Amino acid sequence: MSVIKKLAILSTAFGLFAASAGAASAQKKYDPGASDTEIKVGNIMPYSGPASAYGVIGRTEAAYFKKVNDAGGINGRKINFVSYDDAYSPPKTVEQARKLVESDEVLFIFNSLGTPPNTAIQKYMNSKKVPQLFVATGATKWNDPKDFPWTMGWQPSYQSETHIYAKYILKNYPNAKIAVLYQNDDYGKDYLKGLKDGLGSKASSMITAEESYETSEPTIDSHMVKLKATGADIFINITTPKFAAQAIKKNAEIGWKPLHFLNNVSASVGSVLKPAGFENAQDIISAAYLKDASDKQWDNDPGMKEFYAFMAKDFPEGDKLDGGTVVGYGVAQTLVQVLKQCGDNLTRENVMKQAASLKDFRTEVLLPGIKINTGPNDFAPISSLQLMKFKGNKWELFGDVISADVGG
Repeated sequence: MSVIKKLAILSTAFGLFAASAGAASAQKKYDPGASDTEIKVGNIMPYSGPASAYGVIGRTEAAYFKKVNDAGGINGRKINFVSYDDAYSPPKTVEQARKLVESDEVLFIFNSLGTPPNTAIQKYMNSKKVPQLFVATGATKWNDPKDFPWTMGWQPSYQSETHIYAKYILKNYPNAKIAVLYQNDDYGKDYLKGLKDGLGSKASSMITAEESYETSEPTIDSHMVKLKATGADIFINITTPKFAAQAIKKNAEIGWKPLHFLNNVSASVGSVLKPAGFENAQDIISAAYLKDASDKQWDNDPGMKEFYAFMAKDFPEGDKLDGGTVVGYGVAQTLVQVLKQCGDNLTRENVMKQAASLKDFRTEVLLPGIKINTGPNDFAPISSLQLMKFKGNKWELFGDVISADVGG
């Protein structure tokens, strides 16, 4: 064989090797937190403090990711779920976010809970270009891809929810007097803004009292007494679980029986209505986007059967009646879909790209007719809700699924 021919063969072989190596490197792209074997996911939850009832969401997610890992992981990679407690304290959230990003080097932070905590880290996460993905808060500002391209919500926005209550009130009780109790932070104010915007020009005449409370207060009893004294016939309850249960109990104690609207974030049968006493919670109205595990109509629903099986096998210490378990399960399934779509391109940029490319995705714990859709200019995955009324020991859905998307 001539030298020239040998060189030609070697050159071809080298070319093929280089091409295959190039293809391999093109196929796999990693940022910190991702490798051939692992996807490191950060999370911040209030496992202690005034919003500790929500800690069950993080525990459910940990159990779900363990189930996924036991079945082989995602595209052969195991999820390493690193979850820290911030006690619903924004300074602590900042500390934990820095630890997750700079020390633990997670690929992204997922489903960190609370409006004030997430607000405290939003600029930091965006400056670092680390996804703040599917935050566990319905504040409207998470749908702002132009100014905050690394932050995305998951649940319906608070303003969308109170828009729906306002529509219902205007249609059925146009002359009502409304009293509002709200948490004095971004979360409470966002809900209140949605209510006022929804009532439009009638807001100033219909809302006769607004009482705010601090999460550091041990009880909201004095606020409830003040609100009753206004003689309002509609009560809008914008509170987190501990205070929601207190408000329901106090209403019964003082004999105030207005039409009671309870925000979705405290509509859990297990962590709010049961402790408050079912007899005190009758006819409360709220809105839902997820199936309620206490509702017998879902007993033979294939999606809920999978949820019940997960609770029995993978999270037996959890309470299936606690709405937080359904939230944790549904949002964890949504993240798994995003990571599947990422394939071997596990860069932070691609995580956000895939999160913004969900088309008619359904986790089967969503109510029928509700789908998850996102796009480059739409960071609000879920924008539909259905009204429900509490009867006996469970919620009963009524009316149609209503969409009321509000941008950031």
